[in-house]
Amino acid sequence: HLSIVTAKAQTTWQRVTGILTTGSDQLIFLDTPGLLEVHDLFQRAMLGAALQALSEADVVLLVIDCMRKPSPQETARIVHAVEEAQAPIHVALNKIDEADEQQIEAWERWLAGHVPGALHQVSAADGSGVDELLEAVRSALPEGPFLYPEDDIASDPVRFFVAELVRETIFEQYHQEIPYSVFCQVEEYREAQEPIYIQMNVFVERKSQKGILIGKKGAAIRALGERSR
Repeated sequence: HLSIVTAKAQTTWQRVTGILTTGSDQLIFLDTPGLLEVHDLFQRAMLGAALQALSEADVVLLVIDCMRKPSPQETARIVHAVEEAQAPIHVALNKIDEADEQQIEAWERWLAGHVPGALHQVSAADGSGVDELLEAVRSALPEGPFLYPEDDIASDPVRFFVAELVRETIFEQYHQEIPYSVFCQVEEYREAQEPIYIQMNVFVERKSQKGILIGKKGAAIRALGERSR
């Protein structure tokens, strides 16, 4: 996968461009932060990235976790966003492999009353419904030239994905102790040697989080390095 995936909310903090080229078709996916409630400048920037992508897209794909129930605030944000969208809307109701019929039917009723667009039941985990979803999105896209070389799968450099993978590992290792706003930056990246040499800076919000990140006698940061490798 290109975008990191964790159980922590707001894991995606900026737009990530993924590229799928098959035969004569090229689909460019703009994976964005969710339509979150804004409490600080960082979250405002995340929401701005999502809304900017909505304004640029030829097709809007709204991915919903059918294991969760929408809050009134989430409902308002989703409805407002899709009302602003100028492109065809497709809704991917994800995790149908985990949900029961009642959960799926409840979402179907909610979506029918709030979101105009084609509904697709999918499971990203086992691939159910994904091919049909891709075909529906492909058929809704306008014709045009390829925007990227055929062998490209992303527009961001390798350093970005290295930093994101370390960030994903931080979330998995530290859980709620380190907030989603942790930032990772590759200071040095040397691919010519074996193993690849990477020097990474990790930025946290508060000094107390620095101690948690390092751990007693550096045990936690060593474990982070081992898991990241």
